[in-house]
Amino acid sequence: MIKTAALITDHSGQLGRNTQRERDLATAAKMNNFLRGVERRAFVIARLATQDEEESLDIVQDAMFKLVQKYSAHPEVEWGALFHAILHSRINDWHRRQKVRNRWRVFFFLSDEEEDSGLKPEDQVAQTLHLEPETHVLHEEMSGTLQVAVGQLPLRQQQALLLRAWEGYDIAQTAKIMNCSEGSVKTHYSRAIHSLREKLGDYQ
Repeated sequence: MIKTAALITDHSGQLGRNTQRERDLATAAKMNNFLRGVERRAFVIARLATQDEEESLDIVQDAMFKLVQKYSAHPEVEWGALFHAILHSRINDWHRRQKVRNRWRVFFFLSDEEEDSGLKPEDQVAQTLHLEPETHVLHEEMSGTLQVAVGQLPLRQQQALLLRAWEGYDIAQTAKIMNCSEGSVKTHYSRAIHSLREKLGDYQ
């Protein structure tokens, strides 16, 4: 009787392990499909924000890795917002690192006259990255002209615009992803739209 009970217990444990393994495989398959679906769009977002193809690839891959590592167990419906929150956090981190690097570069190349005048290195650092020649335009996703215009927007305006108009998140979701107030999202989005209208004119 004891042996029979032990066999039943062992069999139940094996069934439980098999069921868990099947659930894990199903989740992994869904996650792979999700990542394939957002990969190209995420790259465009990162490319617009950094104007650097290699850095963009690193940012997207890191965001994907963090999503899988930390949030695979979350409901699938939450993956989109979580991924974009990670992505934009990585973009913000990249910009902060760039500002630090640029401040040091400017500091080392200041002339004696500029240093004596009290000029601060950060005064020489551009707050918005300017566009480099675009070589990999995804015409089916966004026209080249619009890419240029969006790429010239300040970072926070880019984020609000892309999350609201392109990714389709509402104001509350966008605020959560950007880690700011809903009022800030509205302001950034409104300024982005007005700026694009001025730059694009009749091309809309």
